[in-house]
Amino acid sequence: MDTNTDPLDRLDDAVAAAAFRRLVRHLRHRHDAQNIDLMGLSGFCRNCLADWIRDAGYEGDKAAARELIHGMPQDEWKATRKTPATAEQLARMQASVAKNAQGHAQE
Repeated sequence: MDTNTDPLDRLDDAVAAAAFRRLVRHLRHRHDAQNIDLMGLSGFCRNCLADWIRDAGYEGDKAAARELIHGMPQDEWKATRKTPATAEQLARMQASVAKNAQGHAQE
């Protein structure tokens, strides 16, 4: 994608940051939306957001980035929020992640 013509790149950084924080807080509240479901539907999850903030320059390590996104250490989040994935959820996730790879190949 040519980012020079993408209107998103003209979005004020403060507005983008506020929207990002709202998204993260929403995901913290909606822990019933499991990462496996997010991956199956959209091809990204909370852990992806943690990776993306590191890619964008966040200086913390992987664990610190995930804690920032989850609102607690990842081990605590897994113990209190995560449910076991079903075979159907895993299959949806794999198909969705494959779409990500296809989309990035076209960019």
